[in-house]
Amino acid sequence: MDKDKEMSEEDKVTQTENESLVEGKVETTEENELVEEDESSNEEEESEEVDYSNFSKKELVTALKELSASGKFLKIDSTVAEIKNHFDEIFSKEKEAALQEFINNGGNADDFQYRTTDEDKTFFAQYNDFRERKSQFLKEQEKQKEKNLLAKNQILDKLRELVDGEETTHSINTIKQIQEEWRSIGAVPSSQNRSLWASYNALMDRFYDNRSIYFELKELDRKKNLEQKLDIVERAEALNAVEDLKEAIKSLNELHEEFKHIGPVPREEQEPLWQKFKAASDAIYDKRKEFYEGQKEVLKENLEKKESLIGKLDEFKDFSASRIKEWNIKTKEVLEIQKAWEASGPVPREFGKDVNKRFWGLFKQFFHNKNLFFKELDEIRLQNKNKAEELISKAEELMNNTDWQETANKLINLQQEWKKIGPTPEKVRDDLYKRFKSACDTFFENRRNSNKQINKEFEENLKEKESVCKEILNEAAGESLSEEKLETLIGKFNTIGFVPRKNMKEIQAKFNEAVDTYVKKLGIEGGNKEEFLFRLNLNKIQADPNSNRVLNKKEHGIRKQIGDLENNITLWKNNLEFFASSKTADKLKDQFDEKIQKAEREIEKLKKKLSILREF
Repeated sequence: MDKDKEMSEEDKVTQTENESLVEGKVETTEENELVEEDESSNEEEESEEVDYSNFSKKELVTALKELSASGKFLKIDSTVAEIKNHFDEIFSKEKEAALQEFINNGGNADDFQYRTTDEDKTFFAQYNDFRERKSQFLKEQEKQKEKNLLAKNQILDKLRELVDGEETTHSINTIKQIQEEWRSIGAVPSSQNRSLWASYNALMDRFYDNRSIYFELKELDRKKNLEQKLDIVERAEALNAVEDLKEAIKSLNELHEEFKHIGPVPREEQEPLWQKFKAASDAIYDKRKEFYEGQKEVLKENLEKKESLIGKLDEFKDFSASRIKEWNIKTKEVLEIQKAWEASGPVPREFGKDVNKRFWGLFKQFFHNKNLFFKELDEIRLQNKNKAEELISKAEELMNNTDWQETANKLINLQQEWKKIGPTPEKVRDDLYKRFKSACDTFFENRRNSNKQINKEFEENLKEKESVCKEILNEAAGESLSEEKLETLIGKFNTIGFVPRKNMKEIQAKFNEAVDTYVKKLGIEGGNKEEFLFRLNLNKIQADPNSNRVLNKKEHGIRKQIGDLENNITLWKNNLEFFASSKTADKLKDQFDEKIQKAEREIEKLKKKLSILREF
């Protein structure tokens, strides 16, 4: 009877152990599901948690440095690649901008060399260091996995000996030690993982099946496991109050990892515990989902903004002009669109590459066309630069020559040729003019100060000019006056060389007085007199080596006067439309009409001056 009763208790133990074994398999399945959910959430977090598209270069360098320092090469690899792409995009823009500035300053695109900044060097060095460390890490990981495989196989051999051997009082301690050793060993090659776990679990099942103490020990372990898991659940529930969603997700993933490695709990507590932990996790995941749903609307709005900007930029792709000013105006407009683009924010990932490709394609097309224009302009300016340098070289060869008359004539001819040269590169324009002027000035200064003979020549020139002034006055006193004679005498005066510096103002005043006397005797009055005197003044200016610049300045001033008068006429005509019919209004209308007529007459005079100016 006692034997039967004993057998019955033994059967109960065996049955309980079998149930525990089945229960352990169920819980293992739940933990595997938890692992899968954790891993998928980790992947989602890593792919969506930070948007680097609006980061500056400095921020990208800092982000790369912080990520690289974590040492989690596999988890951060895709994020590092994304940071690299954004940095490369900014680097390309800065390089393109530097090229544009180089070209705009007169440089040739083929001569352009871009100098990287310290930030660029730091970033690329940091990135290369990360790649090397990652490669070394992977190699070491594979080596370590092979070592771990060997160590776990050795543990399996020890476990087989324990399972197949006789039970002793030390068996439980030994099995616990084996379990600790097994848990402390890291990952093994994935191809071996399943078979190792299968062998390990099978041997553990055989061990507990062979020992009646299994149930009691397992229950104690499960109670301890329950306490640990309940603590994890409480910490997971507390994460719902954490405002930093990124930090909450990170902490939750760590809790999942900890939960996964704690053993089974009492059977009746399994499902309620799991549901409670799952509910705490779902609360955090729902907040994350809500956040990304909200982001989708923002990203969609950003996409619409970018599509609109692409439409605006598309209008510039075939732009063409023949003037630098027009290109500069359009360039400002394009750069404003670029600023709006960079401020519009990120778009849905699936549309990012397409909209970026379209926008920057149009952007590059515009600047490609602009570069072609400036390249052609640069070729013309370069040709003119070569002509200018030839004239400078000739002038510099002559500047120390003491054959005064012949050299002076040659230099005057060179000055006439200089006036005919078109635009030169802006970067060297002033330098070229200074060199040419310096060579000419050197010669004429040397001639003025060379010796007494030169001074005597100046005195003779003064006498000749005084003689011409007297001749003009004598002719003015006669009867046969004509504009042609006066122009001849003026030309004669202008062809006479320099006079002593102290007599320059005096002789010029005498000359102007004589010319005015002659003009009065000619009877040239009103507009004709003004035009005649204007033409004489232009003849005088033309003898100056800087005549081209002076004439251009005079033309610009006349055109500005015309523009101001035309604007005033338009304003006055508009004002006339608002006057009502009355005596006072009629009087004001007459005043405005008189102003308009006077301005129109003045415009006609100025246009005649422009016409005369073009002859020179």
